[in-house]
Amino acid sequence: MPRMSAADRREALVRAALRVVARRGLAQATTRAIVAEAGMSLASFHYAFDSRDELVDALIEHVVGAEGAALLVDELPGTDVGDVVRLGLRRYLDHLRGDPDAEQAMLELTQHALRDPERHDVARRQYQRYHDLAEASLDAAAARAGVRWRRPVRDIAGLLVAMTDGITMTWLVTRDDAAAEAAIDLLAETIGREAVPATVSDATPDATESPDAAERPDPADSDPDPGATT
Repeated sequence: MPRMSAADRREALVRAALRVVARRGLAQATTRAIVAEAGMSLASFHYAFDSRDELVDALIEHVVGAEGAALLVDELPGTDVGDVVRLGLRRYLDHLRGDPDAEQAMLELTQHALRDPERHDVARRQYQRYHDLAEASLDAAAARAGVRWRRPVRDIAGLLVAMTDGITMTWLVTRDDAAAEAAIDLLAETIGREAVPATVSDATPDATESPDAAERPDPADSDPDPGATT
């Protein structure tokens, strides 16, 4: 095969590993199986990676990076925060439909990391990346829409990650596009309700208060009883 750069070799091996893990599980994703899938030699593998664990780490970075690219707010139209969240999630769904093997492989890798105490940190780093991406996307969406979040953005990002996990797993099982799109619409609507105009202060009077309430005189400041003697 034509000579490849180290970067291209790593990329090809990562993509091959994704396909093998998705089809056969991580236990069957041996170095030999991966290089066979990539059409390379074992020497090519060791030229690109020091170990299979290093390849697994690169695989996770690859998939999380692709997910993050799907959620880039700057490339989305509109300024309503709910619409921006919805469009970002719809684009993630397009990514999922276009490459289901990648997300299936990620689920396998997460479960593998949880079963192996020495790999727990891999799963933690994976979900830390998910939360960081969600938080950055929400901050960018709020800035574009001129709103702020009622709750700490970290909490809303946690909801976004948890629900996206559920949408992903459900779609992988059912392949029901309409149900996934309906869940995305509901999630975006729910998150959108957590936004308020950036100009609204936490100290702003309750909107249910009568508009002229602030103009009513305080009884303590009224004139003394007209009938009282001086």
